[in-house]
Amino acid sequence: MADDDRKERKERPSPRFHGRVEGTGRVCMWRDCKEPGEFRAPPLEGPSDSGPPQFRWFCLEHVRAFNSGYNFFDGMTADEIHYAQRPMAGWERETRAFAHGGGDTPPKWADFADPIDAIGARFGERMAAARKDGRVLSDGERRSLRVLGLGTDTDRTQLRKRYSELVRRYHPDRNGGDRAHESELQKVIAAYQHLKGAAAFA
Repeated sequence: MADDDRKERKERPSPRFHGRVEGTGRVCMWRDCKEPGEFRAPPLEGPSDSGPPQFRWFCLEHVRAFNSGYNFFDGMTADEIHYAQRPMAGWERETRAFAHGGGDTPPKWADFADPIDAIGARFGERMAAARKDGRVLSDGERRSLRVLGLGTDTDRTQLRKRYSELVRRYHPDRNGGDRAHESELQKVIAAYQHLKGAAAFA
């Protein structure tokens, strides 16, 4: 790689650097603004027991205006500010045991501080990957389903039926020895092998 190309790539910020989240369809939450809401600001309210907090979304101009007036310590007394600024602030809380009655009970959202939405984002991904029966599909399992032309809520019977159909369609013995579809056949076999052992199809 040329030095100029290397320098250009180093100076160019990565997509995560500027904090913009594009293509979501959100509109800026600033009053009377119709620009895309691509920049996240702290939530309107804290986490509840039912789910992660709902963040505010602004356009670039208004997230800058919001940030310039945002004060984490707003409304705190001098003692509360001093307490929050201690080096060990937040570390003195007791670690809670998640095991309950012989099983694992998930913690409530209100038990977590999630200022960068690390837990909430993961929760959203998990819900997007879930089936109607509540089982969660991995990225690889969803890719394999796409190879087979199946939806996320496919059951084991439908999976086997679709696999048999595609093997018959692509196998050289069914095409007069023509191996033109051999790569498709290999993809179908690999996808089926991946899915048949998955927990969602047990």
